[in-house]
Parts: sequence; C-alpha cells; structure tokens
Amino acid sequence: MLLFALMATVPANAQQAKPAQRVPDTIAPQPAPVQPLPFSHKTHLASGMTCTNCHINPDPGTAMTFPVTATCMSCHLTIANNKPAIIRLREFSDSGEKIPWVRVYQITPGVSWSHRVHLDAGLQCETCHGDLSQTEAVAKTKAIEAMAVCISCHQEHEAPVECVSCHAWPTDQDLGFE
Repeated sequence: MLLFALMATVPANAQQAKPAQRVPDTIAPQPAPVQPLPFSHKTHLASGMTCTNCHINPDPGTAMTFPVTATCMSCHLTIANNKPAIIRLREFSDSGEKIPWVRVYQITPGVSWSHRVHLDAGLQCETCHGDLSQTEAVAKTKAIEAMAVCISCHQEHEAPVECVSCHAWPTDQDLGFE
C-alpha cells in the first residue's frame, strides 16, 4: 500500500521517462589514428561549434562526411592562421586536395546502417560517439560496432531487432544462381 501511495505522488511522465542510453566503452580501446592534421574536437566544440557545423549527412544518409577545406578555412583565414597545422590546411585548400582524414569508426561489412535513420529517430551524436567536447583526438573507444549494444539500444527504444533490420544477405542473383 505504501508503494502504491509513493508511486501516486510521482508525476506520470517521470515514471515513463527513459534515460538516454549511451554506448559503453569498448573493452579494448585503441589509440587515435595518426591524422594528416591535428584536430581537437575539444577546442572546436568549446568555441560553440556543433557536430553538424562540420559533418553533414548527404544522401543516401549512410555516413557523416568530413568537412571540405573551405568549411575549415571560413574560420581559419583569420583564426590561428600562422600555426603550422593551419598553414598545412591552407595548402590543402589552395590545391583543392581533400584532407585524407582517417575514419575512426567503420561500418561493419554486412551491416546496412544509416546515420540518417538514427538522427531522424532523435539520437544525438554523443549517444554513440561519447562526449567529444572532452576529446583532443578521436580514438575507437566506444563499442559502436558491438551487435549486442545495437540490439539493447533497439530494444530500449522499441526499434526493430529482426536480423533484416540491419543485415542484408546476398540474393540468388548476387551469388550467381540465376
């Protein structure tokens, strides 16, 4: 009876609120890869930038992109433009060459995965990638690629957990049987 009385005093929306699930740390963190330019998410996010200031999600929505050098240079024409890394950035920009960033997280082969679907569902970047506002160099520290993490998140958010939700098998035609 006491439990019922206590529950009655808690607002209904507080009973239904679910904390935002975060992807756990990987059990085998890897060091940050060597990048062509030093880049600090910590510094850039502290200046008020957001993930989508630099990373866009073009069609078909699978991956977030790295920024084009013009995006970086829109600030760095005047900010820290005498630092060696920014001079190198300007060289990439002037040559029209893309910066050969090393992608930290890869979509696992055999997985049909879309950033767009997850962003449209309301997930925030830090849900999977952690708090990059405290990160100088991004390393593979989150268990993003662990299937059990995906399944538990899908279950928590009442998203589909059938195999075909994330995996596509080759058709008979793909295998040369037709």
